[in-house]
Amino acid sequence: MEAIRHLKLDGVWWLVSPQNPLKPAAGMAPLAQRLAGARAIARHPKLMVTDLETRLGTVYTADTLRRLTRMFPHARFVWLMGADNLVQISRWERWHDIFEAAPVAVFARPTYCLQALASVAAHRFDRFRVPERSAGRLFGRNPPRWVFLHTRLHPASATRIRAAAALGHTTGERT
Repeated sequence: MEAIRHLKLDGVWWLVSPQNPLKPAAGMAPLAQRLAGARAIARHPKLMVTDLETRLGTVYTADTLRRLTRMFPHARFVWLMGADNLVQISRWERWHDIFEAAPVAVFARPTYCLQALASVAAHRFDRFRVPERSAGRLFGRNPPRWVFLHTRLHPASATRIRAAAALGHTTGERT
């Protein structure tokens, strides 16, 4: 619950995506199975696993955030992602709208930190980067604002877990 602690959030919604448009559907577990797996890992009262994107009918993060901010006009959202996503977010549909819709918190991931901080998005929004020591006030700032958090690195990744599951192995890792 690094996000709740560092960012002083009331809670976190873990959005289990119906299908990442940048990843092949082959080898992807059914949504119900991925939801169940996420819920088995998410054992914290402030962490809610949801299929919200499926229920909203959104495919792209920019659309999901736009819908959420309209549905909950008084809520303050922060988009959470790993450094691996910051590396390639410029390939996402309307990626700059994500930074315009909500503050963004990027968490360090093994082998991705330097690439993330040198990414297209990091350069584009460099002047809006918030110092890590101010992360707890990120949710109160108007976008575009973002922070890079140098948290404890954990090697788990959804891709690695899927690969192990396909081979019939368990990784013991949590995402």
